[in-house]
Amino acid sequence: MNTILKVLIVLTSHSDLGNTGHKTGFWIEEFVAPYYVLADAGVQITLVSPLGGQPPIDPKSALPESQTAATRRFDGDVALQEKLAHTMKLTDVKVEDYDAVFYPGGHGPLWDLANDANSIALIESFYNHKKPIAFVCHAPGVLIKTKLQNGEPLVKGKEVTGFSNSEEEAVQLTKVVPFLLEDEFKKLGADYSKGPDWGSYVKVDGLLITGQNPGSSEAAAKELIKLLK
Repeated sequence: MNTILKVLIVLTSHSDLGNTGHKTGFWIEEFVAPYYVLADAGVQITLVSPLGGQPPIDPKSALPESQTAATRRFDGDVALQEKLAHTMKLTDVKVEDYDAVFYPGGHGPLWDLANDANSIALIESFYNHKKPIAFVCHAPGVLIKTKLQNGEPLVKGKEVTGFSNSEEEAVQLTKVVPFLLEDEFKKLGADYSKGPDWGSYVKVDGLLITGQNPGSSEAAAKELIKLLK
């Protein structure tokens, strides 16, 4: 790659898991695995969130059983921790400054980014400017209000995946989340499919990349690099 590619990573600012009294946010692995895939490929990455500053980390994603090579690397990466603590505000982003956008999941985005007018406009603008858009796990849920220029849902007729109903049942949050991603996609006329629960499964439809779950985050980032190249 001769010119330096620039990718925007959009993180949630939402930390309350419905009215359960528990906390949510973004899932560490879904941020750091793609971050390192992109950074190691020489991509320049900017981090943003609706409120700016430190986005909330889902506490469950910091538990020992959720750790991966990428999260362990992050634990020792003071520079990235510092960068994460100072995300830009979503409203300060100019689409023309970036080549693509990547949204990590965690349950947080279902509450804020799915309904955030700035996020919706940002995704539509990237897509209309023929720039790749990538989402993993719950983050594909931020697409439910995005539209094409003709007013139809952006995901209509497109091959997509995202956190499945069976995975949501497994984490016992079916009754807590504002919507079930699999159901919403089907309602919007998307061609939703899924792989085995917790396995890596990614769909690429033109400029749209979606990954099913945390285990799909690295593969989704690799597909993004392919599109950028």
